[in-house]
Amino acid sequence: MIFLQLFYTFFKIGLFGFGGGYAMLSMIQGEVVTRHDWLSPQEFTDIVAISQMTPGPIGINSATYVGYDAIVNAGYGMGWGIFGSALATFAVVLPSFILMLTISKFFLKYQKHPVVESVFSGLRPAVVGLLASAALVLMNVENFGSPTEDTRSFVISCLIFLVAFVGTRRYKVNPILMIVLCGEAGVLLY
Repeated sequence: MIFLQLFYTFFKIGLFGFGGGYAMLSMIQGEVVTRHDWLSPQEFTDIVAISQMTPGPIGINSATYVGYDAIVNAGYGMGWGIFGSALATFAVVLPSFILMLTISKFFLKYQKHPVVESVFSGLRPAVVGLLASAALVLMNVENFGSPTEDTRSFVISCLIFLVAFVGTRRYKVNPILMIVLCGEAGVLLY
């Protein structure tokens, strides 16, 4: 049954998704696009874009949108889609909630212990690797186009990416303003 698969999939993502929402994106894509074929790569890319623009953590927003789309794409109605959305969101948050309740009891007591410090030292590079993986997941043909098939689209996408990167990084342009400006550039150029 798709509802149990949806719960199990997002519970697993929530349990092993160290590094926050962006680190979860590659896991979510692997499960919902590649493994279960609930969404197409284009649908997943659209969900990521919407999740980035809406308030809240991207991992939870993605789970919400994926839960809805997976259920509706499976042939269920909108009401079941809303239930799937709530189920996926609950499933991705539940492991963190359980772990935080458990860990909070022991962390304050043992936070200076050498083993605990070593574990956190080992997790830092893993988190950076997961974030890099999420960035690479988003650098695909659906987002940038193909340099061989549609060179114009590819060049425009790369230029918009570079302007957005430099604008937010060097000139400290407000990210919300940058999203609006890039959207307007997309409408004008495409």
